[in-house]
Amino acid sequence: MQNNIALEVKELSKEYGKLKALNQITLDIYDGEIFGLIGPNGAGKSTFISILTTLCKPSSGDVYIKGISVKKQPQKVKPYLGFVPQDIALYPTLTGLDNLKFWAGIYGLSGELRNKRIEAVLNTVRLTEKANDRVDTYSGGMKRRLNIGVALLNNPQILIMDEPMVGVDIKSRRCILDALKVLKSEGKTIILTSHNIDDIESLCDRIAIIDKGVIKSIGTVSELLDTYGKENLEDILLELFDDHR
Repeated sequence: MQNNIALEVKELSKEYGKLKALNQITLDIYDGEIFGLIGPNGAGKSTFISILTTLCKPSSGDVYIKGISVKKQPQKVKPYLGFVPQDIALYPTLTGLDNLKFWAGIYGLSGELRNKRIEAVLNTVRLTEKANDRVDTYSGGMKRRLNIGVALLNNPQILIMDEPMVGVDIKSRRCILDALKVLKSEGKTIILTSHNIDDIESLCDRIAIIDKGVIKSIGTVSELLDTYGKENLEDILLELFDDHR
């Protein structure tokens, strides 16, 4: 039996002048699924994420999150979402704890609920012992983990992550991978972009390959390997994106 649909994309297109950044994308993402989105630079991944997170509107088509239109009712969609941007969105001169308090205020959290969410987030990203240290003393991986923690403060049902493991050390990578597995076990839906094929293969229930604004294929790793007759995902990408080299 198929899971319930968490996010439904219907004939989604985005144009910038004559450039079609997205072209008639239709797909479903399910509750509790880790869904990977991969493709070369300029494929449309960032535009897709910007629309999912209500940062920009589609030219046509729509996205429905829990049945709510992203285009028509973005404010009603936002409580369901957590977004981890590729760029670090932290205040370096504040402690990790003070960063979380600041962002909790932005989310409208206060009192005991705020404290409980911060405690839970610090535990998830394994930064409890470093909570009172200034962020500018953190390693790159620790900053990435805190960035994820910020996105989890409102306890979102859908977590959207844009290259969350860029430049992280081995310890932080393991922490992030473990955290994602825990979030999945809690029923969270996770949408992940990454250029790291190993992460995509090991984490994702299904993967969409996107290029030039078009979804080329969707499936599990094994389904994609069978479709293209390849032994690994990297070989598929090298074949599909040969004209980009």
